[in-house]
Amino acid sequence: MSSQSNGTSGTSWLGDPIDARLLFGPELEALVDTLRGLRPADWSKTVLPRWTVHDLAAHLLGGYRGRLGRSPGGSRGAFMQGETLEAFIHRTNQEWVDLHAGDSPVSLVDALEAAGIQLAERCATADLEAPALGVSWAGVDPAPGWLDIAREFTEYWTHRQQLRHAIGRDTDPEPHALSTVLDTFMRALPHTLRNATAPVGAQIEVIVEGPAGGRWTATATVDRWSLGEPPSGRPTASVFLDTETAWRLCTRGIDPVTALGLARVRGERRLAEAACQIVSIVH
Repeated sequence: MSSQSNGTSGTSWLGDPIDARLLFGPELEALVDTLRGLRPADWSKTVLPRWTVHDLAAHLLGGYRGRLGRSPGGSRGAFMQGETLEAFIHRTNQEWVDLHAGDSPVSLVDALEAAGIQLAERCATADLEAPALGVSWAGVDPAPGWLDIAREFTEYWTHRQQLRHAIGRDTDPEPHALSTVLDTFMRALPHTLRNATAPVGAQIEVIVEGPAGGRWTATATVDRWSLGEPPSGRPTASVFLDTETAWRLCTRGIDPVTALGLARVRGERRLAEAACQIVSIVH
């Protein structure tokens, strides 16, 4: 089954559109509140293997300015010879972080807030159907505007959770944002399953349990796996995850083997294991 799309008009296999446009403002407010409340020592705490809290804040600033088209984050320059998309993104992200290593926390937060406000205003009126940047982990290029915007929101939300964890806080349980993040992440299922063989009509459902959870059913069609087909009958395989396991799996905060150990599986385990290979970031 093919995972390629011929433009945004043929992307019904991605499922119903998501509207994340009005979530950028509250997300920015939560981020700024967290950053302004940090102690001096918190800024040097490790968030990711190579990044501190300060590095992550600089990266977020690059993301905001990049979307506004006013920085190297938006105009990243040329690929090096033989460089993959993943390597290109990681390299240019690191170059931006290194460039702002000497910025004071106050200046970083002020710049983040100013750029974030502009981005929230721009996203609020964005066209959800317009062709947009490709989403590699969903296997679609160009992507419909709604997926590009929702993907962008998940990045900011995910980084804020990583920051919270670094300073000893749990994941923000606010259900509307979390449910939108999970819904977006699950749009990677058809691409994740592209090499999983199954008869036409076979269905794999992923059920995330909890107030922010949901149910997503991928159906094997002639061309590809699709989230656009209505569920029917008994699914061939079902995977039950809690919300924390689900979002951390999709962002590789935990690996598929660990997630499967925390999951409940029904039906054909081979297909359940394939679904748990899902990754919804550039990895």
